[in-house]
Amino acid sequence: MNDYTISGIQQMGIGVRNLKESWNWYINMFGMNCKIFEEEAEAKIMLPYTGNKARKRHAVLAINLQGGGGFEVWQYKEREPVPLKEEIRLGDIGILACKMKVKDIGKAYSFFTEQGSVILNKPTADPSGRKTFYMKDPSGNLFHINEGDGWFMDTGHISGGSCGAVIGVTDIDRALGLYSDILGYDQIIYDITGTFPDLTNIPGDNEPVRRILLGNSKPFIGPFSKIFGQSIMELICSTGRSGKKIYEGRYWGDPGFIHICFDIKGIDHLKARCSEKGFPFTVNSKESYKGQGFDMGEAGGHFAYVEDPDGTLIEFVETLRLPLVKKLGWYLDLSKRKAEPLPDWILKMLRFSRVKAGK
Repeated sequence: MNDYTISGIQQMGIGVRNLKESWNWYINMFGMNCKIFEEEAEAKIMLPYTGNKARKRHAVLAINLQGGGGFEVWQYKEREPVPLKEEIRLGDIGILACKMKVKDIGKAYSFFTEQGSVILNKPTADPSGRKTFYMKDPSGNLFHINEGDGWFMDTGHISGGSCGAVIGVTDIDRALGLYSDILGYDQIIYDITGTFPDLTNIPGDNEPVRRILLGNSKPFIGPFSKIFGQSIMELICSTGRSGKKIYEGRYWGDPGFIHICFDIKGIDHLKARCSEKGFPFTVNSKESYKGQGFDMGEAGGHFAYVEDPDGTLIEFVETLRLPLVKKLGWYLDLSKRKAEPLPDWILKMLRFSRVKAGK
């Protein structure tokens, strides 16, 4: 029995060249308008992934209150970000795409098309029979649009938040030690090898891959699980070539998907579980700050990182303090709360933190 709980995917980390422009696009396209924090500071303890040097950065964490995980949009301040030299191909290693959930796949396709987004394919059935499609943001990041359920509020936007990721790995069976045994994605929805019509127009779509889609047999539960909801994880492995590592020769924070972050309770128990399974914490703010919470703007807590077998970064955040109505100085103390869903009326107070694009 695990002595830690996972509330769900808190956010996808996205390194960008221009935070304001990227966040505005994410607000307009994906409804990421509820600002949890915004901060300019040094990333002091991420040294293993920033060239052994503390780097100044500007970051914002925003969520979509309709439901799903949010985005942590991240920009270097004194270092020129290094973009990927070649476009991502199926079979490459790392986070290939962020899965997003929408209420109606047809209406979402029409909306994104009308907005001038780069759409790679039409809604097409995946191996489970569900219609999905892929699109790109202006920076070239891939987003996999899925029809989802488990909605929290209705803000009128066509899109919800993140509901998973597509991750390139070299060995799916090895990767399951992290994604299934620790993160809880233990239910196989499909496991199939070949070429697939729903991947049309993604580079490498003519090369066979093994893909496995994972869900969780036990729903995520925790303080924010009503917002973050349930999610799926898709692992893809090339059967015929050695793909490139997306962040080879680049730093965490450079353009692209830099991590997947899970909101958790019980970070010490999770640390023990990760070590037991061969995935030790590579960064641990609780140890670095001698047990004290780490401030992220108005929010605070503990965070840690592990690597999957190919080096893809997974972040864990145990939230201790969260702003509810900043103008009134109302903050939520989570340090002594049990790992159970917060009441709707508390979570809905986050709506007072919503912003408009361009602000």
